[in-house]
Amino acid sequence: MELGRDSDTGGQVKYVVELARALGTMPGVYRVDLLTRQVSAPDVDWSYAEPTEMLSPRTKETSMQELGESSGAYIIRIPFGPKDKYIPKELLWPHIPEFVDHALSHIRQMSKVLGEQIGGGQPVWPVAIHGHYADAGDSAALLSGVLNVPMLFTGHSLGRDKLEQLLKQGRQSREEINTTYKIMRRIEAEELSLDASEIVITSTRQEIEEQWRLYDGFDPVLERKLRARIKRGVSCHGRFMPRMVVIPPGMEFHHIVPHGGDMDGDVERNEENPTSPDPPIWSEIMHFFSNPRKPMILALARPDPKKNITTLVKAFGECRPLRELANLTLIMGNRDSIDEMSGTNASVLLSVLKLIDKYDLYGQVAYPKHHKQCEVPDIYRLAAKTKGVFINPAFIEPFGLTLIEAAAHGLPVVATKNGGPVDIHRVLDNGLLVDPHDQQSIADALLKLVSDKQLWARCRHNGLKNIHLFSWPEHCKTYLSRIAMCKPRQPQWQRSDVEFENPERNSPGDSLRDIQDLSLNLKLSLDGEKSEGAGNGTLDNSLDIDDSVDRKSKLENAVLKLSKGATGGVEKASLMEKADQNVVGSGFPAMRMRKYIFVIAVDCDSVSDTSKIIRTIMEAAGKENPVGFILSTSLSISEVHSLLISGSISPLDFDAFICNSGSDVYYPISSSSEEGPALPFVVDLDYQSHIEYRWGGEGLRKTLVRWATSVNEKKGQTVAEDESRSTAHCYAFKVKDFELVPPIKELRKLMRIQALRCHVVYCQNSTTLNVIPVLASRAQALRYLYIRWGMELSNVIVFAGECGDTDYEGLLGGVHKTVILKGIGNNALKLHSNRSYPLEHVLSFDSPNILQAEGCCNEDVRVSLRKLGVIKE
Repeated sequence: MELGRDSDTGGQVKYVVELARALGTMPGVYRVDLLTRQVSAPDVDWSYAEPTEMLSPRTKETSMQELGESSGAYIIRIPFGPKDKYIPKELLWPHIPEFVDHALSHIRQMSKVLGEQIGGGQPVWPVAIHGHYADAGDSAALLSGVLNVPMLFTGHSLGRDKLEQLLKQGRQSREEINTTYKIMRRIEAEELSLDASEIVITSTRQEIEEQWRLYDGFDPVLERKLRARIKRGVSCHGRFMPRMVVIPPGMEFHHIVPHGGDMDGDVERNEENPTSPDPPIWSEIMHFFSNPRKPMILALARPDPKKNITTLVKAFGECRPLRELANLTLIMGNRDSIDEMSGTNASVLLSVLKLIDKYDLYGQVAYPKHHKQCEVPDIYRLAAKTKGVFINPAFIEPFGLTLIEAAAHGLPVVATKNGGPVDIHRVLDNGLLVDPHDQQSIADALLKLVSDKQLWARCRHNGLKNIHLFSWPEHCKTYLSRIAMCKPRQPQWQRSDVEFENPERNSPGDSLRDIQDLSLNLKLSLDGEKSEGAGNGTLDNSLDIDDSVDRKSKLENAVLKLSKGATGGVEKASLMEKADQNVVGSGFPAMRMRKYIFVIAVDCDSVSDTSKIIRTIMEAAGKENPVGFILSTSLSISEVHSLLISGSISPLDFDAFICNSGSDVYYPISSSSEEGPALPFVVDLDYQSHIEYRWGGEGLRKTLVRWATSVNEKKGQTVAEDESRSTAHCYAFKVKDFELVPPIKELRKLMRIQALRCHVVYCQNSTTLNVIPVLASRAQALRYLYIRWGMELSNVIVFAGECGDTDYEGLLGGVHKTVILKGIGNNALKLHSNRSYPLEHVLSFDSPNILQAEGCCNEDVRVSLRKLGVIKE
């Protein structure tokens, strides 16, 4: 690990690698995959291009034969973004959908491999998906939603807190901060992580009470109230909060000399053993000093403004007694040339050098250019050998792993009082806390520790005595116990044909298996009462008290209303008859056989425009290509049926229909006139069970109705519930005047503040509002079809307009190809005028996967398909 290489390679990298390695050695854990970005660039080490790297355990007590063929911990490097370029995290946002798609491919393949090895032929899915930092939290939420697997999240540092700190510094405006750091996109990812996570792991209580409480989606007071209601068995009315859990990071102790008996004596004798030469890094540091025998004050941090190194140098330079007693060592990452450093890092380093010159600290301050990660323990040992002190003066420190490392090497500490060090100090009691803004306080604390030998010895002893509480095994035990509290979730269907590839296309036998496997379960009762919605009485799945039978019953009730709408009230017997009669003609298995899948996701202003676009794309595809079609729309299935009839288009021309902005997936079945009013579609109940997670049900609907009423009281009759378009997983509202309703970001904020987790979408040229489950979307439905049926996403071509519904951005990213039809959807631009962040922060319009057609006629579409290589000249 090249820690300190830049602002993206700090303590979080060390944390996740060591966590993955430690989890891989825990009893009951078969495999851990650490997914990150694959980089093949000349300016980084070649190993970053390796697709797989095993994290070998530090101890070799357990052989691979005992564990299993594919067991252990691995780094899996996923290709996404520019292939030959290392880019900072702030520029990764447009490429996150591509990462998600490739990660799904890896997980699907690994589930198959593990199924063959240890699963008795059945796929073995992850037990949990854990996102680290905002971008990975966003990715983990999408993966969790597609796979129906519990999600965990660790923020490490938080966007809202960083935004507040940057605004306080006054160097940049809010707009400049957003441009530089893409901070609003980061904050939205963190909000989504709160929406989706069952557990949020923090390092300290302060992180919960002072940082997470800044977010719309978390309120400590409301969280405690909801948890109390759960314990009493009282309904939470569709409200959910993630469980916040404090688990301090662990540390690897393998490289630390054990302390026994007289701790000081043992270490001194070991370190001064003449048979052990001094580590090279010692001389690198010591040559800076005119008197290297003085106690060393050690700071180990990137030259980042938030690390507050300049204040430390000022405190040292202006305190003569401290300068006389001690030396100062600044380990500020690695550099070849200041000119090659990033702007902010270079600025901090230059400030440090100027301060050294100002206070004439030559011979008293060390600032080596290079150090290896393996030399960091030696640096701590040198500071301890000189009876020095470690300092972390950061303005705010989410945890402070270096404080743990320093304590393990017998170093007393001085640390910021803002953040994790408070909790660490409470456990270890091995130093002093200071106000990082108070230069004099920093100098006084350092002087006290280096001058008072009894205090120094007591702090050293306390740190060494209690350090075992921060070991990785202790961390992993707590971590795994929390995962065990989550209700197990995984893909719902039970496949009898686990092989995704089948050489015999369109086999009647395959069709029969697929329709039975689909779990459409059309035998559910159609004469029950209206569902109250899923999850009204639960806080999160870790606390669900329903058994599996109750949840199955809830699902059937939840889909009841939808089924009535989709079938026009037909009785279940005739519905089952129809399904049985049309099994062979069903197109369900065809999706994984298609050479290409065309997804028509064009948000037109009118129904007639939509049907025209459908016919144009179908005609452009031609008859010579084995192309499948999926319609992806905000319309309900009844509206889709009317649309197809008006355009003289057969439902059987499609493989699937993604309706209600992605809250429902349907498949066509053939029907005959004597079968009555039933619509020729069946609904995928498995998809509904996937997106049911944290769906607020009737509690959410009532809140939305109250919101609509309040808007109408202030603005006139502007919003009205549309019961005819609403389904069990989509609450639809008619919007009379878009200018009088709040923008999407405000409505999303309102829902989150009330702990209601949902995805709100303005659609149909601002005339409709669809409120659907938080992890449902048109993009997510495509990923579900990939996992469900093996439909290759790289063979998907999505047709979209120049703009569209407020979920438009989700349609353009990923491994699929996108054709943007010029002149379509421009009226929807007003839907995107009041965004938290601009579209260019999340969309890569110069991506080779996105192609703009010159128009929307047949020939324009064919030209685009030729450029993509879909059809030949």
